[in-house]
Amino acid sequence: MFNKVILIGRTTSDVELRYTQDHKPVSQVTLAVNRSYKSANGEREADFIRLVVWGEQAERFANWIKKGYLLSVEGQLRTRSYDDQQGRRVYVTEVIVQSFSNLTKRDDQNQGQNQGFSNDAFGGGFPIPDSELPF
Repeated sequence: MFNKVILIGRTTSDVELRYTQDHKPVSQVTLAVNRSYKSANGEREADFIRLVVWGEQAERFANWIKKGYLLSVEGQLRTRSYDDQQGRRVYVTEVIVQSFSNLTKRDDQNQGQNQGFSNDAFGGGFPIPDSELPF
């Protein structure tokens, strides 16, 4: 069996870092990943995918990644369920991140702007103007 997910997208908020009862760090954030096509009305659509990072990497992730940063992540898709306070079954799908790369230009990080990344790791441009961001 093989379970591997590779995503490139933008964070929709700052990373949430917390600690389990046994003091293990875990961070979470949602990644907006644009679909490769536009909807029938011509608008760009995106999927919002929950990322979870565990251990020492979770602390680095929370310290380095901010809202609007362009990321490449690699991990495994996981599903789980739990019963909420009303007794309803809630299903969750998330990516357990094994590695990540910050693709946001240093200038954009320092200025807090999200103008896209013009020289990505794949050798070409990956421009995403702010007007196309779903958040």
